Amino acid sequence: MVTSRDSGLAGWTLAEVAAGRRWVETWRRAGPELERIRREELRALDTHRTIALLCGPADYTIPPRAPKPTSGLVEQQRWFQKMPRP
Repeated sequence: MVTSRDSGLAGWTLAEVAAGRRWVETWRRAGPELERIRREELRALDTHRTIALLCGPADYTIPPRAPKPTSGLVEQQRWFQKMPRP
């Protein structure tokens, strides 16, 4: 029987503990195969199609516009430098 020291399993029957162990073992064995499938699916992704699904249709053969000179963070840091220090 599981003792109260085992915290969350304290109220489990022997059959429940055995079922839990089978469940853990099943996922332990399935893990490598699931990871292989995940990697295979990632390799097969069409990046342009995925981006289009996420961001909407666009012509991804045209380079993006030139970014602004700064994101505003540089300007923010300038303002912080001007603040009096404690």
